Amino acid sequence: MSIWHNIFCVITAPKYGWEVINESNIPTGKVLRSAYLPLLCALALSCFVPMLYDHTITFSTSLMTGIVLFSTYFISYYIIIYLLGGFYPELVKTEGATARLNDYILYNLILLVLLRVLRNLLPSDFTPVLFLMVYLPWMAYRGTDHLFVKKDKVAKFVVISSVLLLGLPLLLEALLSLLII
Repeated sequence: MSIWHNIFCVITAPKYGWEVINESNIPTGKVLRSAYLPLLCALALSCFVPMLYDHTITFSTSLMTGIVLFSTYFISYYIIIYLLGGFYPELVKTEGATARLNDYILYNLILLVLLRVLRNLLPSDFTPVLFLMVYLPWMAYRGTDHLFVKKDKVAKFVVISSVLLLGLPLLLEALLSLLII
């Protein structure tokens, strides 16, 4: 199975997708190098598309926006790993558990990056694309079996992980955007 097949499966049918990810046993580092980082580059490049239909956007603004978005999602991945590992130390006790947590965060962030690329390609803030972000908690919920989260902690885990996955990139983007001149 390929990484892109896993991404497609986890987005279209999360329960089945997480099972496919478990069975494929693709190392997190490979997913990071072969899918996440190229998607972040595509995200940064997609920041130049609005220049085609909005002539008030300059090259330097698009470049800085691309750097901010790349940095936002790159840094978010590591901060979320750290925070979820702190909130749920049982998820990082073994090497296998840590790898599953990293996969969980990575595949959820891939959905957000794809949505952001789509949003950058459209000429206006297309509301349905923003609404698709609400799909992330469902995808996160279906991933709790992948992580072996105890049944009594599932709701709390989904809320915390969803808030981190949705909120941290928005917060980082706002903070890094303050640095743009």
